[in-house]
Amino acid sequence: MELSLTFLLIALTCLSSYYAWKTPSFLNASMFTPYRVKHRGEYGRFLLSGFIHKDGVHLLFNMFTFYFFGQVVEQFLGYMFGPGLGAVMFVGFYLVAIVVSDIPTYWKEKDNPHYHALGASGGTAAMVFASIVLMPLADICIFGIFCLPGFILGFLFLGYAIYKGKQGDDNINHDAHLFGALFGIIFVLVISPSQGLYFWDQIKSFRLF
Repeated sequence: MELSLTFLLIALTCLSSYYAWKTPSFLNASMFTPYRVKHRGEYGRFLLSGFIHKDGVHLLFNMFTFYFFGQVVEQFLGYMFGPGLGAVMFVGFYLVAIVVSDIPTYWKEKDNPHYHALGASGGTAAMVFASIVLMPLADICIFGIFCLPGFILGFLFLGYAIYKGKQGDDNINHDAHLFGALFGIIFVLVISPSQGLYFWDQIKSFRLF
């Protein structure tokens, strides 16, 4: 049975996160620290930070989400471009999403030596929202209990990310969630503009009751 790229990326992230927990020097060298990127040219942190996580709960949440939505995007790209090019585009999409989602945070915190971030949240958000554009009416369930069509939950999530990002009163990089989500939406619409019309037709036909 052929392993999916989604699973392979999850395995790589789990292994690198575990190694970071056991090796503080690797953890410190991989965290997204905009100050060190600007003043020491450590640009690899943009990408490396997406493959390490704070703890098991953080890792489990991101990888559980990525498992379900990553497969949707992987299959879509394979269908659109064929197995070879589709695989390259899928991995490229995920890696670029991790980097792009952190760029606004870089500009905001580049002179703050105390700011650090880590995790695949930006890349995961890109996968989730790419999937929402592809299947806007598919239910997304929170903790398997509270379920809403993807496009509704997506709008709520974007509003929450914007609100919390402006407040900045917790240790979560909400800007990475927001810009990862926007990148996922734009990516799908650029490679398949017809998905925009499909998305609009689907939500127009939606009836809550």
